[in-house]
Amino acid sequence: MTRFGAAILGCAGTRLSGAEKLFFRDVTPFGFILFARNIEDADQVRALCAELREAAGHEAPIFIDQEGGRVQRLRPPLARDWPAPLDHVRAYGDQAEQAMYLRYRIIAAELRDLGIDGNCAPMLDVAEPGTHRFLRNRCYGESVDRVVAVGQAVARGLDEGGVLPVIKHIPGHGRARLDSHLDLPVIEAGREALDAVDFAAFRPFADMALGMTAHLVYRAIDDAPATVSEGMIHLIREDIGFGGLLMTDDISMEALSGTVAERGRASLDAGCDVVLHCNGEMTEMLALMRRAGEMSDIAQRRAEAALASRRAPPDADIEELAAELEALPRDAA
Repeated sequence: MTRFGAAILGCAGTRLSGAEKLFFRDVTPFGFILFARNIEDADQVRALCAELREAAGHEAPIFIDQEGGRVQRLRPPLARDWPAPLDHVRAYGDQAEQAMYLRYRIIAAELRDLGIDGNCAPMLDVAEPGTHRFLRNRCYGESVDRVVAVGQAVARGLDEGGVLPVIKHIPGHGRARLDSHLDLPVIEAGREALDAVDFAAFRPFADMALGMTAHLVYRAIDDAPATVSEGMIHLIREDIGFGGLLMTDDISMEALSGTVAERGRASLDAGCDVVLHCNGEMTEMLALMRRAGEMSDIAQRRAEAALASRRAPPDADIEELAAELEALPRDAA
């Protein structure tokens, strides 16, 4: 049985270097994540995915951020362009759930065709008027009910298309007034408000196979960012009830302090299962994996369960799905 390294890693370019192949073979990362720097054309992406899995020595999941709007790594002609999720939800009104199901079923088919089988969606953060602009139009709505309903449709579209969904940013990023790529947001809301909105949006997804943390401080619970807070991870597990594989948000984001290796170790010590490192910088990855090592026994079991949940999807006619989406009535408003 393959023992996984406790990381999901990026790579530097469109093909693996010899050094990357040797490194990935040595550390056996659980999975990989692709960005625009890794994408040139369809044959190249397929070849890169095959190289990554061969180097890791197992059928490693390969993730991407393909939300639509500003956050979509694949663009035409490799994949369709989509409006920002919040704009799409509003455009379809009462038909938003079916529209977003079809949208993400199409996205899943496009990803699978390239060898990619994980998408960092649905995003279950509840938008507010003051939500930072880096996040706001990536949300699905301003109410828990709307976010949950649309999020379930998104997850179903991905899952039925053979792509692993990753719920994010658990336990909720919607109150952030800062961009956590650059700064550490601090949430001052009380526990009752957090329970009623932020945490409530994630509870219906407690049985999902994969989740991603938020790099925020929730002052009502802890003064440390959730990703490295034992108290917050306990809340995610025991209160929200999430039992799947818990990955960090990108550990190189500037919301966190210390070196990348220190951040990664702190997240694992707090109870995260796997560290997400996105930028493909070899020096950082080497230092990170020296500190991260292999998954814990319980993380390994969660990882194996996540991989077992992957399904081989039926053939999909993307044009037919797109026509069904186009035929849905839109909100006249």
